[in-house]
Amino acid sequence: MSAATATLDQVPKKQSKLFKRNEIWGWLFAAPAILGFLGFTIGPMVSSIYLSMTDSTLGFGGNWIGLYHYRRLFTADPFITQSLRVTFTFVLISVPWSLTTAFLVALLLNTEGLKGVKYWRTIAYVPSIVPGVASAFLWRWIFNPRGLLNHLLEAIGIPGQNWLFDQRLVLPSIAFMGIWGIGGSMVIYLAGLQGVSRSLYDAIEVDGGGIFSKFRYATLPMMTPTIFFTVIMGIIGTLQTFMPALLITEGGPNNASLFYGFHVYRTAFVNHNMSYAAAQSWIMFVIVLFFTAIIFATSKHWVYYEGGDDR
Repeated sequence: MSAATATLDQVPKKQSKLFKRNEIWGWLFAAPAILGFLGFTIGPMVSSIYLSMTDSTLGFGGNWIGLYHYRRLFTADPFITQSLRVTFTFVLISVPWSLTTAFLVALLLNTEGLKGVKYWRTIAYVPSIVPGVASAFLWRWIFNPRGLLNHLLEAIGIPGQNWLFDQRLVLPSIAFMGIWGIGGSMVIYLAGLQGVSRSLYDAIEVDGGGIFSKFRYATLPMMTPTIFFTVIMGIIGTLQTFMPALLITEGGPNNASLFYGFHVYRTAFVNHNMSYAAAQSWIMFVIVLFFTAIIFATSKHWVYYEGGDDR
């Protein structure tokens, strides 16, 4: 065997060793994320399933009682129906409102030739990174019967309202607070708008189309994948609404803002019934999974991709 042939035979072996070495290093670098996922996500999920089938009050120990808590959810809990009704109503109000506002702001900030566009984008995004607790106290002051909003309304001759103390107004008021944090969705929409091909607008202009034709036949169809993503994330986040009820309304007035997440919190940390709270949490997990599956199933009818593949 010649020296050249022997050298060629050694190349695959060297490549194989290099591949194995890189694979080992890859697993080592990925290990913290994998261990964190197993320890802080999968582990607690499995533990909570077991916990929901015991009568533990403090999160450990307890006797096995099977599906008792799940039967109790639908037969003996007087607040489950109200908390689900409040949560679903809030989703119907907040998700379209906040996402539509974020989309319109993104359209405005994507306008060609807008002066100071970088500054306007910063101003629109900054409120979304303000800590939630600070935002909650700020809006509680604004919506107070003697707060800023009522003073402004009374200055122009409109009577003030008990925004957070009126059963009819509390959910719209909290939904309006959500507009304060549309910066994240706005940035996502803005990135999607900048990815729409200019050739589509040029083709519409050649056919004599105007701004509304461009929006209908180019912008909106090409933005459906982005809208698809924001709708899913918006629904998941809104179904888990918790902080406004904890810091502002405490579920009132008359349980009109008793969000499901706040009901779970109250069960676990006020009534000290961890096992029942775990069962409640798994019901919310199933609800989130159900709505997510529906959106995915219907996406083929309204989500379009530039390449023509709707999967």
